Amino acid sequence: MKIERKKYRSAEVYTSSLNDIMFFLLLFFLIVSTMITPAVVRVALPNASAAQNVTIKKTIQLVVTEDHKYYLNNKNVAFDQIEPELGRLLQDKKDNEEFNVILQADKKLSLQDVVDIINIGYKLNVKMVLFAKK
Repeated sequence: MKIERKKYRSAEVYTSSLNDIMFFLLLFFLIVSTMITPAVVRVALPNASAAQNVTIKKTIQLVVTEDHKYYLNNKNVAFDQIEPELGRLLQDKKDNEEFNVILQADKKLSLQDVVDIINIGYKLNVKMVLFAKK
């Protein structure tokens, strides 16, 4: 009598396609989570008898091109109109605001041209920051 041995078969789950599915699910959730604004925790803040005012810093952009064209906040102005226009912008400031003028002057301008503009800022008592390329 011929006795056959039982052939043991093991059950296998092929997971090679699951890697792709998991990757796409992860990618989907990452993209969706950046689009959704997180729920903000609402907190009732306590009252204080003394509070510190926060200074808000605002910038005014002043650009001087090589051919002596002046742009104040992307508005073309003549050189003699820089001081009144800048003064008008500074008059509108509130108590907790601080203005800085960012000066972007072309490198082919003479030093005297740049100094003349810095003197305008000095007269109006405003901080001037000169931009330079590293």
